[in-house]
Amino acid sequence: MKEYAQYCPVALASSVFAERWTPLIIRELVIGGRRFNEIDRGLPGISRSLLKQRLDHLERKGVVERVELPQGHEYQLTPAGRDLEGVIMAVGEWAVRWMFSEPEPREVDPVTLTWWMSRRLVVETLPERRTVIQFDYTGADPTRIWMVIERRESSVCTDPPGFDSDLVVSTDPVTLMRVFSGIIRYPQALGEGTITVNGPPGLARALPQWFAWSPFAPAVRERLGLDA
Repeated sequence: MKEYAQYCPVALASSVFAERWTPLIIRELVIGGRRFNEIDRGLPGISRSLLKQRLDHLERKGVVERVELPQGHEYQLTPAGRDLEGVIMAVGEWAVRWMFSEPEPREVDPVTLTWWMSRRLVVETLPERRTVIQFDYTGADPTRIWMVIERRESSVCTDPPGFDSDLVVSTDPVTLMRVFSGIIRYPQALGEGTITVNGPPGLARALPQWFAWSPFAPAVRERLGLDA
């Protein structure tokens, strides 16, 4: 990335993280992405070569460090990188205040949405045993995705995971994004029938408690004048 050749803190910061895709890469690292494939999965549309270039740039700037592991490597935010969490949150909350709009189908990829949800699990509320949620997304391009939840680690599968589904959630991607974003609450969508859940009643009742939903949901609800 080219430098701005200006003695200005804004110019200096922009040379670090204002390039296309870079704020979103930092977002993925902030919410827990570590492995290259994890970061890539949250960024549909970026090429793997460009992602590698951006990560290398952030490493050179001291925002990210590459940590070697027995099998492969992962990327971790440095103290300077972790300090950018407030910047990312401020940018998102600014967009909610001044550029808010309802999600449109072209903006909601069901795989990415399910992946984001898997990164926002509230570990202490999860069942003690492995639980599989099957998401049946309706709409123009029906899609079936599985989330395998375990307290130690969870995953998202686009192919059958080899375990029986404990819960089956049927909805369209935009409806679930509206819930995830804080535009409507989960009980409202359930009451309207735009989300249906089949499975053991106890698990079905507990399901919404397993997710923290979007970190920007409070700002969205404030923007819409809804209760916190």
